[in-house]
Amino acid sequence: MPPKLAYAIVFVADMQRAVRFYRDTLGLKLRFESPEWTEFVTGETTLALHLASPKNPAGKIEIGFQVPDLHDFHMEMMGKGVKFPMPPTQQDFGGELAQFLDSDGTAVSVGGPMPKM
Repeated sequence: MPPKLAYAIVFVADMQRAVRFYRDTLGLKLRFESPEWTEFVTGETTLALHLASPKNPAGKIEIGFQVPDLHDFHMEMMGKGVKFPMPPTQQDFGGELAQFLDSDGTAVSVGGPMPKM
């Protein structure tokens, strides 16, 4: 099964200002909001806002895929020569994420199924 595009992540300088724009101006339905991560309902792919940092400055956009088994995906892609600057790594929210580089060196996130709350 190919990866599913799960997230479009926009890095923002001011979370409250960005939430007001996407929610109040564009009319997107808010799914989850926090000071560092916010999600909007946009169909099958979630629009997420992430607070900017020196590594990920405001205005940067990243895509994120979801796969049924992150470790199997990682091993398969490594076998095909795909570079992973971040192998599957446990995250604070409870799930695991990895990051690979596409053919132009663009970092792309990939995660397994989200943990049950």
